[in-house]
Amino acid sequence: MARTGTPVWIDLGTHPIDDAVSFYSQAFGWTVPEGNPEFGGYRMAESGGAPVAGMMSSLMGPGGEADEPQYPTWWTVYLAVEDCAATTRAAVAAGGSIAVPTMEIAGLGAMAVVIDPSGAAVGLWEGREFGGFEFTGQPGSPVWFELMTTDFDAAAPFYQRVFGWQLAYMGEDGEPTEGAAANGIRYATNFPGEEASAGICEADFFLPEGVPSFWRAYLGVADTDAAIEKITGLGGAHTDGPMDSPFGRVATVEDPQGGMFQIVSVS
Repeated sequence: MARTGTPVWIDLGTHPIDDAVSFYSQAFGWTVPEGNPEFGGYRMAESGGAPVAGMMSSLMGPGGEADEPQYPTWWTVYLAVEDCAATTRAAVAAGGSIAVPTMEIAGLGAMAVVIDPSGAAVGLWEGREFGGFEFTGQPGSPVWFELMTTDFDAAAPFYQRVFGWQLAYMGEDGEPTEGAAANGIRYATNFPGEEASAGICEADFFLPEGVPSFWRAYLGVADTDAAIEKITGLGGAHTDGPMDSPFGRVATVEDPQGGMFQIVSVS
């Protein structure tokens, strides 16, 4: 079982879902079988035979299928928890709120979505028969996850209290630091050193006014510039970067339905 507070799954709510399946299959080589009606048509994407992400029609809501999307196209990041229901209670006690109450997923596990005190939605996954994706670090797979928060002082203690994060601060060069980087922006990983699997960024310095806190996922690619060309050629958008980082060449992109995500070069 994954360590509590470690990202273990991502899924995309979108419409039309068949268009999204076509895009990600061509852009990243994913295989996306038809969804099981028992799970509302939820589809499991695979890369190299390993599960990497879920996809769900945004027409599906608590009351069943609607005529219009129930929410905007968006990628949700899920953190591993031992007890989903208990974690939702802990989230509320720590100043968060519940967006989606705990739901049992037919023996596979249990899920919920909570809102942290800075306004970002984050999923919870209590894995049983299904633990989540297998981290491979390969192109076409999720390789990093990041909370872009507009209120670092509210968000950081929330994740420490609810998910047991042990924040390790990092400078612009990727090296450990005692606090904010030289540019004055705080960035920390959820655990130190090689245990790190996600980051929290003090994003209010550069996010446009009115943009709320959010989680984002990074998909690995062999060549960032070539991936941008492919994504835009398939009807997606390139919105920021590319820029070189200590961990690879990074860019921000969107799928044709507006689902935003990061790409980063991996060897």
